[in-house]
Amino acid sequence: MGVVYYGEYAQYLEQGRTEWLREMGITYKYMEEHDVHLPVIDLHISYKYPAKYDDLITITTILLKRPSKKIEFYYEIHNQDGKLLITASTSLVFVDSISKKIISAPDYFLEKLDVSS
Repeated sequence: MGVVYYGEYAQYLEQGRTEWLREMGITYKYMEEHDVHLPVIDLHISYKYPAKYDDLITITTILLKRPSKKIEFYYEIHNQDGKLLITASTSLVFVDSISKKIISAPDYFLEKLDVSS
């Protein structure tokens, strides 16, 4: 069909979150080494226009509010022409990887957030 499969957009959103964290000074690897996982508990995507193969896309990732036990993001993906392809939102929870229980956002996470704001 010449367009990106709709399921690929969830992976693009994960890449957006990963880079957002990296810019904040934290990596998923660091969080996992400190026994914290961030599973997605909610995902909404509104498709506006399809990405075509070989399009260059830009993923904008915005933190909606200061996290507690949950962290929420809003996204926009545009192509190289600036055309809006999708809007999306995700909710994730902080989980202790050992106990498998939901926890509050780690202090190091909130401190990095305060510094980057």
